[in-house]
Amino acid sequence: MTSAIDPARFADLQATAGADFVVELIDTFLQEAPGLLAELRAARADGDADRYRRAAHSLKSNGNTFGATALGAQAREIELAGLGEAAADVARIAALEAEYARAAQALRELRDV
Repeated sequence: MTSAIDPARFADLQATAGADFVVELIDTFLQEAPGLLAELRAARADGDADRYRRAAHSLKSNGNTFGATALGAQAREIELAGLGEAAADVARIAALEAEYARAAQALRELRDV
């Protein structure tokens, strides 16, 4: 299985923003992403298309910042698809949550190096 984080993109982020600031960004992302995932699930349950797209957009942007390209791609798919058939949406959210867990673990490892 490939890394959840693109090493070149992560290195570029560190070079641009500084390693110490990247640690702060990681910590913020790890604190905020679970809430965004919960917001995505809640928006799906409420049938709120705007909240659903906004949560997916935030996860996409944040994931791409760190080079979590699979996370970003899955969130983009959700963002662009919008609300659809409930079972399919729930399956996409579950896949996104699994990819987030993978990316979060990789970011913790990179942070603690």
